Amino acid sequence: MQGEVKISGAKNSALAIMAGTLLCEDECRLNNMPCLVDVNTMGQVLSSLGVKIEKKGTTWDFDCRDIKAVKAPYDLVSQLRASFFVIGPILTRLGVAQVPLPGGCAIGSRPVDLHVRGLQAMGAHVTIEHGVVNASVKGGRLKGTKIFLDYPSVGATETIIMAATLAEGETIIENAAKEPEIVDLANFCNSMGAKIRGAGTDSIVIEGVDRLHTTDYHIIPDRIEAGTFLVAGAITHSEILVTSVNPEHLIPVISKLEEIGCQIKQESATVLRTIPGELKASDIETLPHPGFPTDMQAQFMALLTISEGNSLVTETVFENRLRHVAELQRMGANIKVKGNSALVSGVSRLSGAPVMATDLRASAALVLAGLAADGKTIVQGLQHLDRGYENLEQKFQNLGASIRRISYTR
Repeated sequence: MQGEVKISGAKNSALAIMAGTLLCEDECRLNNMPCLVDVNTMGQVLSSLGVKIEKKGTTWDFDCRDIKAVKAPYDLVSQLRASFFVIGPILTRLGVAQVPLPGGCAIGSRPVDLHVRGLQAMGAHVTIEHGVVNASVKGGRLKGTKIFLDYPSVGATETIIMAATLAEGETIIENAAKEPEIVDLANFCNSMGAKIRGAGTDSIVIEGVDRLHTTDYHIIPDRIEAGTFLVAGAITHSEILVTSVNPEHLIPVISKLEEIGCQIKQESATVLRTIPGELKASDIETLPHPGFPTDMQAQFMALLTISEGNSLVTETVFENRLRHVAELQRMGANIKVKGNSALVSGVSRLSGAPVMATDLRASAALVLAGLAADGKTIVQGLQHLDRGYENLEQKFQNLGASIRRISYTR
């Protein structure tokens, strides 16, 4: 493969910031919005609450002036975990919220107890009945407080940030998540007049304000999509230009690729080039940011299957996130799993086979393995892929890959 690929807006930023538009009693514009199933589902959730949305390509306009509904629909929330994020903005703006427990990728239990405890600490009364989280606040306004998170959960950090923007007084989140998407959400809220400082560190301070105003905001690039294409260059021994990226968000990914043997050259502030080399084994342990991202674990495992030597891949963020191992084994990979770790012994080549995607990032890993394998690989379960990758097959075709979408029956 060769050529250049433009990275889309960050899915995980877009979803949280879409929930954040509910904080604004005016109109908001978001630019660089990715065209994804999950983003469209979140749009439907917001529409059901009374938000008027207009889309023009990657620019979406949100009119949140007439929000009346406080209950999010189960059929939508059950499809998308991130839709639970609406609980913070609705509660802090309207004083009451009813949101079903969330769904999404089946990669382990991702409980909402940290979200709930954060809202309770700010004075909310919360009950969970018949699968619905009911939250209300006496007097209609949450109170600022100090909140320590037992774990630096991205979702809980985002929920509390949004709830605190319109709360009375100061809220401090200790042991906060530090992901770039947290910084993006805080920057978005600040662009509407919120007073948030410390995002990107483990201590975030939010000074509540009475109301937020209109904004025109640009979503950051998707670091996981960027990482996936960098791995594609490494696994296919291809020189690829990956454009519209923020290299600072990719430090752990770039560092690990270079350790494995693929050099990454920064051509400009927003452009990276893969320079392929001999691939050698490396150990990986997923960790909260700034550690190695769990959302890149499956793609790197695909790369390590054809890297010389033995690699140990340890998943510490989510349980049940090694289900792609069985599918890579069908393609000839030599992998042994014990608990939350996989020992990958590199083989000289993979061979194409029919495989089944088990979750979003696993689907990308199987596509990468298929690009590197001898013969034809058929990846089923593309509904997972479409949740997080915009136009993936077209982007790969533009790089010269032989890849197409088909109707498949065994």
